[in-house]
Amino acid sequence: MRRIAKVKGVSMSIVLVGSKSNPSKFDCYNDLAGDEPYFVIRADDPLSDSLVELHAYIGAGQAGAAHNKLAEIMALTAEEAPRPSDSPKYRETFAISQSMEAWRSAKMKKAG
Repeated sequence: MRRIAKVKGVSMSIVLVGSKSNPSKFDCYNDLAGDEPYFVIRADDPLSDSLVELHAYIGAGQAGAAHNKLAEIMALTAEEAPRPSDSPKYRETFAISQSMEAWRSAKMKKAG
């Protein structure tokens, strides 16, 4: 899917990658085990692009870039968090994180 976007005041056509209709080359949704926990960050989340970039920098071992991106995220959320800390979505995020850790640990023990 092509969209017209303005980047620094310049209109350009971009191909949206990583959507339902145009999955990325490394899309893994269909490869998930039936019991494997997963987490989706949607584009309408105001932090989505920054969080995905942070993940990429950390995964590539680019500590300086990761530090800068994290500082950018912290500045964006300093005055007002995107959602309140008592939000059910906020609490569920931690539950998913714990489930991911438990799933990965159990998988490693089985492979052990």
